[in-house]
Amino acid sequence: MTNSRNSQGFRLALRLALRELRGGLSGFYIFLGCIAIGAAAISGVNSVSGSIAGGITEQGRAILGGDVAVSLVQQEPPAEALALLSANGKVSRSTSLRAMARRSDGGDQILAEVKAADDAYPLFGELRANVADGADGVVDWADFGDDSVLVDPLLLERLQLKIGEQIALGDASFTIAGTIANEPDRISEGMIFGPRILMKPAALKNAGLIRPGSLFTDSRAIRLNDGSAAGLGAFLEKMQAQAPSVGWRVRSRDNAAPSLSRNIERFSQFLTLVGLTALIVGGVGVANSVHAFLDRKRPVIATLKSVGASGDLIFMVYLIQIMLLAMVGIAAGLALGALMPLVAKWALAGLLPVSSASALQPGALGLGAIYGLLTAFVFATWPLAVARETQAASLFRSSGFVARRLPRAGYLLMISCGVGAVAALAILSASNKFIAIVFLLSVAAAFVLLRVVAWGLQWLARMAPRVSNTQLRLALGNIHRPGSVTPSVTLSLGLGLSLIVALTMIDTSLRQQVSGNLPQRAPDFFFLDVQNSEIDRFRSKVEELAPGSTLNAVPMMRGRIIKLRGINAEDYPVEEGGAWVLRGDRGITFSESLPENATLASGEWWPKDYSGPPLVSFSAEEAGELGLTVGDEIIVSVLGRPVTAKIANLRGVEWESLAINFVMVFSPNSFAGAPFGYLATLTTSGKEKAGTSGTTADDSAIMKAITSDFPAAVTVRVRDVLETVNTLVRQLGAAIRAASAVALISSVLVLAGALAAGNQARSRDAVILKTLGARRSSLLAAFVSEYALLGAATALFALFAGGLAAWFVVTRIMDFRLAIDPMAPVLVLLAALAVTIGVGLIATWRILGQKAAPHLREL
Repeated sequence: MTNSRNSQGFRLALRLALRELRGGLSGFYIFLGCIAIGAAAISGVNSVSGSIAGGITEQGRAILGGDVAVSLVQQEPPAEALALLSANGKVSRSTSLRAMARRSDGGDQILAEVKAADDAYPLFGELRANVADGADGVVDWADFGDDSVLVDPLLLERLQLKIGEQIALGDASFTIAGTIANEPDRISEGMIFGPRILMKPAALKNAGLIRPGSLFTDSRAIRLNDGSAAGLGAFLEKMQAQAPSVGWRVRSRDNAAPSLSRNIERFSQFLTLVGLTALIVGGVGVANSVHAFLDRKRPVIATLKSVGASGDLIFMVYLIQIMLLAMVGIAAGLALGALMPLVAKWALAGLLPVSSASALQPGALGLGAIYGLLTAFVFATWPLAVARETQAASLFRSSGFVARRLPRAGYLLMISCGVGAVAALAILSASNKFIAIVFLLSVAAAFVLLRVVAWGLQWLARMAPRVSNTQLRLALGNIHRPGSVTPSVTLSLGLGLSLIVALTMIDTSLRQQVSGNLPQRAPDFFFLDVQNSEIDRFRSKVEELAPGSTLNAVPMMRGRIIKLRGINAEDYPVEEGGAWVLRGDRGITFSESLPENATLASGEWWPKDYSGPPLVSFSAEEAGELGLTVGDEIIVSVLGRPVTAKIANLRGVEWESLAINFVMVFSPNSFAGAPFGYLATLTTSGKEKAGTSGTTADDSAIMKAITSDFPAAVTVRVRDVLETVNTLVRQLGAAIRAASAVALISSVLVLAGALAAGNQARSRDAVILKTLGARRSSLLAAFVSEYALLGAATALFALFAGGLAAWFVVTRIMDFRLAIDPMAPVLVLLAALAVTIGVGLIATWRILGQKAAPHLREL
């Protein structure tokens, strides 16, 4: 019986709701805009992310260079491992390393990424090149000779060379046959630090760049005879089974670019949270719009109550209307979100693989729709619950919906469930749960603080001494009177401005760290692949070139952790913070004594004449993230040989100094007889180091002399690296601020809605004041004063809250020093004043010309 009554009640509510919606969407455009922007941001970001992931999967073979790729550092696979590869498919070999590319006349030089690929390259995808200063086209790599190379166009620009001219590498010179337009497996190799040079294996041998201890990566791509999913799975099992003994890294076409996938996922999560911020800010606009809508419906609601309609029926009627309207806004937002992958495919052409086949991402669109519905439900329920409790007599007297007490427990429970669902969805869908939780707690704290700010501002306006200026007195009265827009204005604008302030301060701190602090503390040069047999001659040469400078050289090898505490590295449970240590190969060294730039955190250093089982010193921060302590055992693959070592101590490392630092430092007996090279840093003396290393002329002279005398050594000028990093930081900061502007746009929409919602009361006040003799200019001055006070107060909060958030991220997460731009407070204050005054005047200008008679008849 009860179910039947509920069904009838719902049908009646639905019929009444649909009948009232015949009036159109008037008054709901801001409501629709707030919902649409948030839904578009969330669905669009996740659609683009999903399309890129789909593109990586679809083009996995071309991106990886084969069905499966295996790689080793500083060695070639053993004969039996190569036989296994050849028995299962066609194999293509490539060798990658860094080297100094020089003009043949001994002029400029540049750090380059060299790749020596055999004639089978590429097994999948197309190698495109420009070989005659014309349009690029597909080329057959097997057609090129051993004395020819293809280069990145940037290299020609930097060295001022042309196609057909000579370029020197190591001990030989080669003819530039063309420029690379598309390298199919480029994305799978991760970040590279110089322009590409593609050559043949024989050319690499002639250049003499690979010597004992040289840092190079040997890669083998395999085109399987059985390329089916089952065949791939069976082959991967064989490869993984041999991985511990061979020491190679195994990747498949299903995971062609893991580093890129992780970065896309992280950036997508950040932008999703930004979109959620925009949606939550928009939720305030939803509440304002619902309140204004119900205020217009007072006569209808009063009539329904007078003829016996229950409060539950009225609540249901208008909840249905609100949710139907929310679906309209969500549909518009999802349409925009669905178009973003198509825009991304055009914008990212040649940079990232964006799938066309999977451009429509149902999961991403569904996520945006759910967020939009939950936001609309949460923020609409409170004003609807207030309207349900208001007496009909109050509505007929035009006193509006005034909350005398909290809504009933049932409605509070509904709101709590909606908030919980939003929080659970944000946390469960996030790759980094900690960041999602911190974000949600920060938003909740911001809501509470902004409400306190609004209350405090109203209290100050109420307690302020009586001022003689009429306009200012009216402004103060508008701030604290019942039904004031103060809470809505501070909440909407405060969240958006706080986000912009936080991101701007984080960006400023990063750029200051890169362009300010680091150059003063960092060495001027890094030298890699300095041969063990040449280290004494190298020291003498450096002293000759830069007398009085500080040269620090340490042995360097490459190794990959394959087991920790008895658990395979790929199965080891670790949070995101320390996971990078287990990905791929890491630089390692050995030393008799504690490095000068390190401090012992726990344990003891081994004696200088130690000859027992291998010991290792582990970076304390990374050990904590991996859950390692003194006495734990790790196995590291070095030159194809597994080395088992016990952690003897943990040491503090200052990574931000850019000095020579390693996660792992082994006891010298761990690698007795193994070939190795040296990693060295040079800090020149007598140079101006306030933001730069030495002069360009001196730097060039050192680089030219070292490259000439030690052709296999790699010289990296720190200033060039910092400039590249600084450019990336600026570009990333600009992209993040542009994305965060979505939240600010929502704030402006909400602000406009809040002011529009209070226009009815302002219209009555304006009419009465004009009737009593007030001029339009006086009313305008009062409104400007009110908006200026609200904007200034909101800006001060944004500076505090945004600064606090930036301080936490920069000092606690990034472990940097917070840098403050002196102009930031001024710019934020001006922006807040411009937005509040501008939007406020646009929203209230119309009421200054209202006719008095219609309003006076309602008094």
